[in-house]
Amino acid sequence: MKLGLLYSRIRKDEKLLLSELRERGHEVVKVDVRKQRFGLSETTADVLDCDLVLDRCLATSRSLYATRFLAAYGVPTINAPETAAVCADKVKNSLALEAAGVPTPATEVAFTKEAAMDAIEAFGYPCVIKPVVGSWGRLMAKIDSETAAEAILEHKATLGHYEHKVFYVQEYVDKPGRDIRVLACDGEPVAAMTRSSDHWLTNAAKGGETADFELDEEARDLVATASDAVGGGLLGVDLMETADGEYTVHEVNHTVEFKALNEASAVDVPAAVVDWLELKAEVADEAVMTA
Repeated sequence: MKLGLLYSRIRKDEKLLLSELRERGHEVVKVDVRKQRFGLSETTADVLDCDLVLDRCLATSRSLYATRFLAAYGVPTINAPETAAVCADKVKNSLALEAAGVPTPATEVAFTKEAAMDAIEAFGYPCVIKPVVGSWGRLMAKIDSETAAEAILEHKATLGHYEHKVFYVQEYVDKPGRDIRVLACDGEPVAAMTRSSDHWLTNAAKGGETADFELDEEARDLVATASDAVGGGLLGVDLMETADGEYTVHEVNHTVEFKALNEASAVDVPAAVVDWLELKAEVADEAVMTA
């Protein structure tokens, strides 16, 4: 397999994948997207003869546009640009989950401070406000009072970028001090872990403690349905346990990090991912041969 790797920084996650790929004798073309140009019909990136290109761009904008160009050239990408577009935008993400019947936190979007305050008051305190684009728990806020709401809305309104004027307000889920991250390949769970913290944000990037987690059938079904809802691929599905013992899916991530999961789980995560990439490359090759 000749695999292209789109990146802007090689993190531990990419190092794990590169080590596994090279141990199996696969050819890897590393493509630093910061140094490439993408035209309407050709690119400086040496990926046109790759069996598959894996998007590991750190910046969402680079991920969205680079994969869109590669798709236009007929180069198969993981994840597909359509999947990236849904996962990168929390509004599209929530709408896709709702349309697929996946339980997800109640959400409202407003476009002015006044309408956003109405949404916050309708949810009651606490509730949560998030940026429509972002990761690692950045710029998310748990709103506990009217005073806090007014201050946060004012800050967002003056930040300048139009995305901050899309006020994404969500119910606060009273989870048991943890959430669940699942790495899935086309809806099939590879491994899962809990992320626990005394803070309301439990992301590993925020210092949450991780532990291996065994998914039950309900959770596995939700992961599969959530994956299908956003178009499938190599995904991180984030679930929360509710007070009544059910699950809710609050997000699906398209350039998922897995180093913490690999350390927490007994599963060799990079090996499982490469197993799946090999199958995807075979399918892509067969599609080219029969076209």
